[in-house]
Amino acid sequence: MEQAKVITPWSRPGRAFADLRLWPRRRWVAAAAGAVLGALLIGVPTDIVPTPLFDRMTPVTWWDYPLWAASAVLLGLIVATYVRAESAPRGEGHAARAVGGGIVSVFAVGCPICNKLVILALGTGGALSYFAPIQPFLGLASVLLLLTTLTVRMRGLAACAYPRAGEAGALTRQEGA
Repeated sequence: MEQAKVITPWSRPGRAFADLRLWPRRRWVAAAAGAVLGALLIGVPTDIVPTPLFDRMTPVTWWDYPLWAASAVLLGLIVATYVRAESAPRGEGHAARAVGGGIVSVFAVGCPICNKLVILALGTGGALSYFAPIQPFLGLASVLLLLTTLTVRMRGLAACAYPRAGEAGALTRQEGA
């Protein structure tokens, strides 16, 4: 008797991101909207995007911009993975990791003196002496957390791709019963 092969999100490591080219237009629209929203949600309160709403007490560093952009793009792609294909069933997501990565991004690119939690915990001197030097590492951790979330979501989409009824490989009611 032939044993059925179990397909997990880790079964096809190279296939997950190859499926990006197969995404429908509405996923790309969601990715673009998510990236813009992510850029604004991170950039406005940290004053990377200059607005009259916030004033930054320390200058934006050179590494803030690439971390901000990478976080925004990854957040947009993660948002797009939640756009459900018509034929796919609803599944559980990894929203907590995505939200965590976004929050860490805010801490990574934000002004160390402007962050009330850091000032409360470390004081102004501690924020500049201890927190500011680790911000690039927080940014890297944020990007890695978002990239891990995206990888797991993409592999899950690849492993759980259900063909539409009538397509080759689609289960009929008799076969699936």
